Amino acid sequence: MKIISFYNNEKALIRKAISGHPDAQRGIYEKYAPKMLGVCRQYIKDLHYAEDVMINGFVKVFKSLSSFRHEGSFEGWVRQIMVRESISYLRKKQFVVFDEQVYEYSAQKQITIPSALDVEYIQQLIDNLPEGYKMVFMLFAIEGYKHSEIANMLGISESTSKSQLFKARRILQHKLKEQSILGYGTH
Repeated sequence: MKIISFYNNEKALIRKAISGHPDAQRGIYEKYAPKMLGVCRQYIKDLHYAEDVMINGFVKVFKSLSSFRHEGSFEGWVRQIMVRESISYLRKKQFVVFDEQVYEYSAQKQITIPSALDVEYIQQLIDNLPEGYKMVFMLFAIEGYKHSEIANMLGISESTSKSQLFKARRILQHKLKEQSILGYGTH
């Protein structure tokens, strides 16, 4: 089956998807699924669970597609849904704890050190952060949310968000220094 050329126009694709056109919905899914799986994977260690969350996220995308106002990028709108879906999943599974004692357990995990600094290694370092630290770090450093927004999303205080970010950065810097990836003057 050939997909008609208007699918290259995002607004037309969205309009068709809103009307329930399966080829348009498939087009949106195929275009954004790889990136959105990456977004979910940043929050959720296990790829299979991250994939489940992404699929649930796309269900929400298609259910609320008519609420997209074309103010900003469509990809950004979908990304927000995926981030919120990931946070919701972690909260339901009670993986998120905003407590310093969690670090004592997670600090004992062994990290395989690659010969060169790469994305997988960085993701592994982030994955080994306590979940509360990781979530705040991802929302602030990767997604670009402000501490007030993070506090609202996670139901924590702004100062807790700032503290969690500080501690996450400190742990990451320490791990990178251990591997002589960061220089001694880095703070």
